[in-house]
Amino acid sequence: MSTKFLSGNEAFAEGIRLARPQVISAYPITPQTIVVERLSEMVEDGSLTAEYVHVESEHSALSCAIGASAAGARAFTATSSQGLLYMAECLYYAAGGRFPIVMMNADRSTALPWNIYGDQRDSLSQLDSGWIQAYAENAQEALDLALMSYRIAENEKVSTPFMANLDGFILTHTYELVDIPAQELADRFLPPYVTENRIDFDSPRNMAFSAGPDTNFIFKYKEHKGVLAAREVISDTEKEFAEIFGRKYTGLTENYRTDDAEYIIVTLGSIAGLCRETADKLREKGVKAGVVRIRYMRPFPNKEIADVIKKAKAYAVLEKDISFGNEGTVYTNVNSALKKAGIGVRGSNYIGGLGGRNISAEDIEKIYSSIADGAEGIEFIGIGGDENGK
Repeated sequence: MSTKFLSGNEAFAEGIRLARPQVISAYPITPQTIVVERLSEMVEDGSLTAEYVHVESEHSALSCAIGASAAGARAFTATSSQGLLYMAECLYYAAGGRFPIVMMNADRSTALPWNIYGDQRDSLSQLDSGWIQAYAENAQEALDLALMSYRIAENEKVSTPFMANLDGFILTHTYELVDIPAQELADRFLPPYVTENRIDFDSPRNMAFSAGPDTNFIFKYKEHKGVLAAREVISDTEKEFAEIFGRKYTGLTENYRTDDAEYIIVTLGSIAGLCRETADKLREKGVKAGVVRIRYMRPFPNKEIADVIKKAKAYAVLEKDISFGNEGTVYTNVNSALKKAGIGVRGSNYIGGLGGRNISAEDIEKIYSSIADGAEGIEFIGIGGDENGK
């Protein structure tokens, strides 16, 4: 194992190198570009043996990865923002074909107005595409997630593509000390990819075919079951990861000071660190604050969230996303989890960070204060206004 000072992008690229993908389809887009640049350097210097395909668009990048996966190869690509939206058609093909492609998405605002900075509206708009979706908080988790993502996606019970999300600039371009595992340990953790779901001239099979009303539903049901199966596979994968590499992860969610928390913020991505720091400061003042970080939006942690929030007096969902005309997408999912569990804890939705706008510690303190004072509904951080836009 070695330690290097890396950005989130560079750390993720190191994780992909350790996973030994056989095909990398690359189309650079800010703030993802560094990932595919570093991988191209690795292929060039021989530290990674792979076919590196520089394609002409994001749509082609995922199309190329689909073709490689259909041939039985371990495939990787990366994108961001408008690039993710441009390849949206292909997301459904990859999921429907049960191709365990890994794709890194650098979360970034979507147009218009044109903006290169980070929010999570791009990836959250694609929750229904059939991909597993995970959100890293820091560079070390980004590297580890790159390695674990293949182990999860390629499990025969899952066989589902995996989207690993890193907050644009805040994580992708921030440098941290990162432990890089030895290749022999990575090989022990992640064996070569073997699948029957591939083109085989010796054993021909139908792939990418049409299905009418009598059978289409069955395929979609199996696709759904594959994503649900990832819950157990994620848990098993993280246990073995801890045994081999010594770093532990906590499944679909990560809880902080929630055992006795009266007021909880639910969030995802890099902002969770500032939420935890704020919770610590409030604890010193006697406020029982806690944080739930959602690590996976798909499969969604319904039970995990319900089990924590049911003990609180109030909660808030803080997210860098809005489903225009309704509310934040994360808030919708959290509310659904609580409703299904029969939990009536008072909740609020705080939307901020759109287009990269800063969310401060003071903003987070105000969220805790507001929910303690009985706040409900939706608020836009730094602008004000309720769910009716007033």
